[in-house]
Amino acid sequence: MKLIPLPALNDNYIWMLHDGQNALVVDPGDAQPVLEALQHEGVQLKGILVTHHHPDHTAGVNLLRQITGAQVFGPARETMPEPLQRLHGGDKVDLLGLEFQVMDVPGHTAGHIAYFCDSVAGADASPLLFCGDTLFSGGCGRLFEGTPAQMLASLTQLSALPDNTQVCCTHEYTQSNLKFALEVEPDNLQLVDYQRHCQTLRAQGLPTLPSTIGQERQINPFLRSTQPTIMASARRFNATSVDQNGVFACLRLWKNQYT
Repeated sequence: MKLIPLPALNDNYIWMLHDGQNALVVDPGDAQPVLEALQHEGVQLKGILVTHHHPDHTAGVNLLRQITGAQVFGPARETMPEPLQRLHGGDKVDLLGLEFQVMDVPGHTAGHIAYFCDSVAGADASPLLFCGDTLFSGGCGRLFEGTPAQMLASLTQLSALPDNTQVCCTHEYTQSNLKFALEVEPDNLQLVDYQRHCQTLRAQGLPTLPSTIGQERQINPFLRSTQPTIMASARRFNATSVDQNGVFACLRLWKNQYT
């Protein structure tokens, strides 16, 4: 299997996975990069996975369906380009000989879902997580429709996945996220090293993604809100917010205001 992040729009990635003959894509906000990649890789599009309803994740769906005949899968409780197979947490999707488990991960939007495959191209390959705008490297999505409690529960689900799970999120937000993460936890040496690594990648014009769940557990403040260092930083930012809403909600408020 070959995993390819296709740059799209301003800072999106459309993920493509193919076996040399057939392909799937995730969250195609623009059809053109997908059509170009299909031609370049010499593969046929068989499936489109959608995580949530925002246009930068769905705007290319109809054209891709029309041109390729690919089947579309998406969340059960959100407005989606029809027709599609609607999915709830616990459902399974079979594509390219792989089985993807559907996870309900509300927070960024009310009906956001993620797709997890624990076996890709053999037992030794890393599991895959297509998580849309729920988990980013070093951060998490804004709460446009959900609550802090919902997002925390969603991230806790994702954090419980195996360490080597590849985190295929859909925006190149890593450097700005790590700047905030270092504000929250400046003495985290793994975070300092990871920031240098990501700076090197971007200087070479390469994506910082995918990350891994194990990496995110070490450096992502939104997965580390029970750590004493994170709790102390949140209290320094706004002790009243921590007392009223909890550490995670305070971190999200802080990130919303951070420049």
